[in-house]
Amino acid sequence: MASELRVNTLKDASGNNSVATSTVAEGTAKVWINMNGTGTPAARDSFNVASITDNGTGDQTVNYTNSFGTVNYAVVNYTAYQGTGQIHNNRMTGSSNKATGSIRVAVGYVSATDGSLGAEDVGETNYANWGDLA
Repeated sequence: MASELRVNTLKDASGNNSVATSTVAEGTAKVWINMNGTGTPAARDSFNVASITDNGTGDQTVNYTNSFGTVNYAVVNYTAYQGTGQIHNNRMTGSSNKATGSIRVAVGYVSATDGSLGAEDVGETNYANWGDLA
């Protein structure tokens, strides 16, 4: 039998530092992942991630266990790699990059010498998404 706890405000044990439950619900990342993008992409650790699809070099789709209600969720990402003469970044792949049940993101580099773009699998990529789940 499931139970339900209904409260408006949470406080610490001494009765201080209150926070509205809406802040907890809205301010918590609904999806996050730390993944190794080299070879076959794999999650080191994650929350609400069902699988990762390898679409090619520097191009992965992170599939969610529980979908968002709309595609209007926020995404923060970080790539932990900087090669010689390269600056790495994550970029969205076209207009269909965000779906309610997944996000497709390309990882690549901008050459520090000539500004050219290139796709590359990197050792650590991180994503965190905030929004309302369906």
